[in-house]
Order: sequence, then C-alpha cells, then structure tokens
Amino acid sequence: MDQKPFAKHLRQNMTDAEHLLWRHLRAHRLLDQKFRRQQPIGPYIVDFVHFGARLIVEADGGQHNDSDGDSVRDAWLEKQGFSVLRFWNHEILQNTEAVLEAILNAVVDTNPSPPAPLPQGERGDKPRT
Repeated sequence: MDQKPFAKHLRQNMTDAEHLLWRHLRAHRLLDQKFRRQQPIGPYIVDFVHFGARLIVEADGGQHNDSDGDSVRDAWLEKQGFSVLRFWNHEILQNTEAVLEAILNAVVDTNPSPPAPLPQGERGDKPRT
C-alpha cells in the first residue's frame, strides 16, 4: 500500500481527539516545538511525531485495547530510536492539559536546552581592552 495517499486520508479524517491535540501541537504552539501529523515512518503511519525529540504521540480509541499489533509496532518504532506515548481518546478530550504537559515533559526530557554560555573572563577568553 502506498502510504502517502493513506496518510493524507488519515489527515482529512482525524478523530475528535486527534483534532483537539493537533490544535495544540500544530504551528509550534506547544512551546515552539515542531510536530507533524499522520506521518509515515517505515511500515507505519504515526499520529504525531516530533523528529527532533524522536517522540511519537498516539491517540488511541477502543480498537487499541490490548492490541498485540500496537506492541509489535511500538517495539519496531523504539528500535528505530523513537519513544512512544499513547493516550486514550477520552483522556485527550477530558484532560487535555495533563496530556499536553506529559508530551511537553517528554520533549524536554529528550531535548534538553543547551547550557548558557559562561560570562566573558570565565571562558578563558582574554578581556577586550
């Protein structure tokens, strides 16, 4: 199956939970972080991905309850260096702030900010005269 047309179909037919989450993740709205939606990665299409943090966010409905396929998929994605966060649709719809906080914490934990530069003179630089 060609994934690009299928990914486009998924983008055009998102669930209510995916719409809500995308409203907060799109256009660098979550602390200026870049996410993509319905992105093909290998043989899979993930709901949301932050490539810089190697983080995948999945919005799951009832069809994912105890899914062996999800375990195989997550193991493959983790082998490729991604972390996978899964949230139930009702969690996203009813507790959006907590879900966004968990996502942001995962991004920050995998993408720490660079250390601040030392003031001049403490870097070993000679002061300018």
